[in-house]
Amino acid sequence: MSKDTFSRREFLGVGAAVAGASLVGNPLVAAPIPHAAWQPPKGAPSDRVRFGMIGIGMQGSALLGQSIRLDGVECAAACDLYDGRHVLAREIVRPDLPVTRRYRELLDDKNIDCIVAAVPDHWHRQIVVDAVSAGKDIYCEKPMSHTPADGAAMLDAAKKSGRIVQIGSQRVSSQVCAKAKELIAQGMIGDLTLVEGWLGRNDPNGAWQYPPPPDLSPANLDWDTWQGTVPKRPFNPLVFARWRAWKEYGTGVAGDLLVHLVSGMLFMTGMNQVPRQAMAMGGIRRWNDGRNMPDVHAVLYYYGDLPVYMRLNLGTETPETYRFQGSKGILEVSGRTIAFSPQSGLDESPSYYAYSFPRALRDQYFKQWHAENDSRLAKGSMRESFSFTGPDFDDIKPHLWNFFDAVRTRRPVVEDATFGHHAALACHMANESYFTKAAVSA
Repeated sequence: MSKDTFSRREFLGVGAAVAGASLVGNPLVAAPIPHAAWQPPKGAPSDRVRFGMIGIGMQGSALLGQSIRLDGVECAAACDLYDGRHVLAREIVRPDLPVTRRYRELLDDKNIDCIVAAVPDHWHRQIVVDAVSAGKDIYCEKPMSHTPADGAAMLDAAKKSGRIVQIGSQRVSSQVCAKAKELIAQGMIGDLTLVEGWLGRNDPNGAWQYPPPPDLSPANLDWDTWQGTVPKRPFNPLVFARWRAWKEYGTGVAGDLLVHLVSGMLFMTGMNQVPRQAMAMGGIRRWNDGRNMPDVHAVLYYYGDLPVYMRLNLGTETPETYRFQGSKGILEVSGRTIAFSPQSGLDESPSYYAYSFPRALRDQYFKQWHAENDSRLAKGSMRESFSFTGPDFDDIKPHLWNFFDAVRTRRPVVEDATFGHHAALACHMANESYFTKAAVSA
């Protein structure tokens, strides 16, 4: 396999051997937990869920801080390859929190019920497979996988072990997305004809130009282990902090941003499948800082026969937005707002093509048209646009709680390994198409 592209064999039937019929358009295995009641009641100490945290970087420290604020949830230990994050974990949780560089110590600890992992993409497969094989449930940050083959192996391990795997694309736990899903399912927009999604940033932080820790060195970071199985390179603090920009470790804007758009789209439309085709274009248009992943990435998918157009941009700010176009109107979802613009789909006036008729035929056509349609137009109700604005809702907390509740009750999660695999495959297809400059089929 070329280091610049994924093998086509990874796409052809990649999920069929392990996912079976899950590649067809089935609904999600579980509905979101009711949003008004996501917070659990206080339980006895024996009901507490004790988790181990692997990866305490930007996202991991946020997940750690959110998780320990949930009733009945306790962090038992934390792991990171950078010693400075051991200090951070203890600052977040408690001064005597057990910390280590070796995540297998958490997997071997019988007092730890589950794992929350927020590590670079190229480590997802190993940690998830090791966790479920050790009998641990795991919450893994998005995207689920670094390559299609990684995702297939992770899904296979999850199914064989019977352990719970929740992927961290929180749109499936969003109040706004849940309302949009309800409206689409009710047939408000009619026949779905096209889906669009977009998201853009316009600042160095948004383009992952994060400042590395000032004290970072091979003395306090296990650099060789952090690199995993990819070709080794000399110690580079910028690569450590900005790994998303390199395909050896991350999946670019596809794995960071596109996966949110795809996950939200799949959830709101009720689909749970892999696109049958992807065609992408883009480039490094602004952040020419040594990265090898594009900072502009536009992708056209076919989900069955449904065209879906997604675009990402790290050079222009645009809010995360979905636009569902249907025969009865347009439903737009952006931030906390859902807006619907209805359309009748019927002629509101005679065809202007009739002006190409001779006068006698044109007059005859107009007379007949008005006779057949004027009463309908007179009785028609006024179509009104409307919008919903939701509360300032943090969808990370209910998404985490759904996982911890599933660990305790063994109920299905809202974003299992099958869903995560399907969403990640769409991102891998987008990257493959970008690098090969050709359409990619599943």
